[in-house]
Amino acid sequence: MLLVRKFAVLAPAAALCVCAHAAAQSDVASYPNRPIRFVVPFLAGGPSDVLARTLGVKMNQDWSQAVVVDNRAGAAGIIGADLVAKSAPDGYTLLMAQVGDTISMSLYSKLPYNFERDFAPITLVGFTPFILVVHPALSAKKVQELIALAKAKPGGLTFASGGTGVASHLAGELFKSTAGIDIVHVPYKGQAPATADLLGGQVSFMFNNPITSLPHVRAGKMRALAVSTAKRFSGLPDVPTVAESGFPGFDVGFWLGTLAPAGTPRAVIGKLNAEMVRILRVPDVIERLGAMGVEIVGSTPEEFARVIRADVVKWGKVVRDSGAKAD
Repeated sequence: MLLVRKFAVLAPAAALCVCAHAAAQSDVASYPNRPIRFVVPFLAGGPSDVLARTLGVKMNQDWSQAVVVDNRAGAAGIIGADLVAKSAPDGYTLLMAQVGDTISMSLYSKLPYNFERDFAPITLVGFTPFILVVHPALSAKKVQELIALAKAKPGGLTFASGGTGVASHLAGELFKSTAGIDIVHVPYKGQAPATADLLGGQVSFMFNNPITSLPHVRAGKMRALAVSTAKRFSGLPDVPTVAESGFPGFDVGFWLGTLAPAGTPRAVIGKLNAEMVRILRVPDVIERLGAMGVEIVGSTPEEFARVIRADVVKWGKVVRDSGAKAD
């Protein structure tokens, strides 16, 4: 009789559990069945925003569900990332992440989330190199000539960046330490004003992104000495890499990728990955991103996770060596 009573008490709870599990499985199977929010932690118009909107349009066409791009700029991307980290892990709130998120792990003494622990990688969307560009008035036409100028006059050359601790700054710091030169960092509030001052000759050089640099390089207003990645950049095939210029192993760049909150069902991550990778193979998407200087990747979630882990370590060392701090 006692066993009957226990069964009578437990049965409703068990039934509820089974129903909840079945409902969850049904939600995964029917995903997506409502609008998706794609959080871009920067202002509209930048590379993160353009990529999110490009993916969103195609996802909407394929899935007949709205993909709403939500620009949540502020605090070097931390505000938008925190919003996604604390969202329900159901696949309906996504983040367009970028390399700066791995830098923030070391740059800030305290973050409201852990970038490795609190997000589920979907895919590494694309990668761009930094282009080492100088003002045409500078006599250097090769990396070694730039280094010779810096060594001839310690502290006499300046390099610009989009702000203290951003990837373009740390690329310059890595170049500084690798080449053993004394150069002065000049931070700006974004790549645009930094580029403007390089064009005006107020600074000597910078590591800049292709979308900003290429028009000026092609117009002769900047000179490209090298690209920062291990492989040459298709947009400037005749420009050598920093590694080819005498510094083997020098390999830094700017990546963009998509994330969901940690705990998002693997089946949902799988659907998102398959859809995004398929979109990245569509000819008009390849053409559009290529015009921005983006080398398309389209990775598995596991491959993207390895990139994130490696960059947290790599950029952590650069931050420590440079002494950069954001708070």
